[in-house]
Amino acid sequence: MEQTESLSKIPAGMRYYFGQEARLRRTVEETGMIIFDGWSYEEITTPTVDYYSLFEHGMGRAEAHRAFRFTDSDGRLLALRPDVTSAVARAAATLFAERERPLRLCYAAPVFRQQPQSHAEWRRESTQIGCELIGANTRVADLEVLAIASEFLRRLDLDGNYVITLNDVGIFNGVAERLRLDPTSREEMRQLIDVRNAADLARFLTPYTSTGEAQVFAQLIQLSGKRESLDLARSVISNEQSCAALDRLESLWNVIDSLGLTDCFEIDLGDVARLDYYTGLTFKVYVNGAGSRVGSGGRYDGLTASFGKAEPAVGFVVDLDALTDVLRMRTKDSPAAPKPEPEKLEVADDVGFGDSSGDPSALFLRALERRAKGERVSLSLDGKST
Repeated sequence: MEQTESLSKIPAGMRYYFGQEARLRRTVEETGMIIFDGWSYEEITTPTVDYYSLFEHGMGRAEAHRAFRFTDSDGRLLALRPDVTSAVARAAATLFAERERPLRLCYAAPVFRQQPQSHAEWRRESTQIGCELIGANTRVADLEVLAIASEFLRRLDLDGNYVITLNDVGIFNGVAERLRLDPTSREEMRQLIDVRNAADLARFLTPYTSTGEAQVFAQLIQLSGKRESLDLARSVISNEQSCAALDRLESLWNVIDSLGLTDCFEIDLGDVARLDYYTGLTFKVYVNGAGSRVGSGGRYDGLTASFGKAEPAVGFVVDLDALTDVLRMRTKDSPAAPKPEPEKLEVADDVGFGDSSGDPSALFLRALERRAKGERVSLSLDGKST
């Protein structure tokens, strides 16, 4: 077959890294992995090539369809890894089935996804840094993951330049069920929310509810803010499932407030998750200077059921390349700006904290104090919802 592409070019969505930028990428990765270790997470490496069906079950068909697919010698469909969480969930249910819970696993790994040419996330190869906490369905588990994400960004000298937006898929699911939407209409509503198209969303909702309620709900998904967003949502949404989700968000917000971290968190009810495996809390990470979100995460209590055993789980990933771009531009604009350095973790016994009280604020205050000293911590989670 005659070769037509130029050997001096690389495929669209791929690129080289070298020199200072390559070193910065390495520093960001090392910083993330040391922070995970500081919270007692164990590193895991998943296969680069796996069965395509794994990602269909994990990500959902629409997202998995963006994977690079090819056929194995036995005719089975394979894919270059478009997602790490799916493979970690399978490992938890199979390789680590007998290990004590909760499992704390972390990784830094390239993922491969086909992207539309006009898409803001233009890279077809990117590196995900993330962690998964499996086997605990508690408010403390959700807060632990949020605390790790926040610490990571602060250690990269991004304090004051990032925001983590919080939502809960139960809000959307409760509204969709109350309106009795079929799967096609449900997805149409989610897409309208995702692009913040309030006018079309109000028109879409009108056949299912009153015009006034449709307009108020459409305005609601355009707002992001602090506790007032929850108060406004309660004035519009009354179904049981959505209200339970609002209660969970308010409970998390109360602890975030008590820890003095509200400056870097927001409630955003219009930030709807696209991955099918989320079941509760979802969040996105945004950094000033990035063209789109640089990370995302949430709770996915049903994912491991595909591998024989359902158990609660929560985690997040950040995009190494997007973070590197932001840090590189900050250094370029302000050469005197400090460059992130990996933490030198003190060698010390793990500091275990129990979850005996109903309010985890004191628990996290102690944990954050220990982490500020470079000590390793391990929060004890009893598996009870708090």
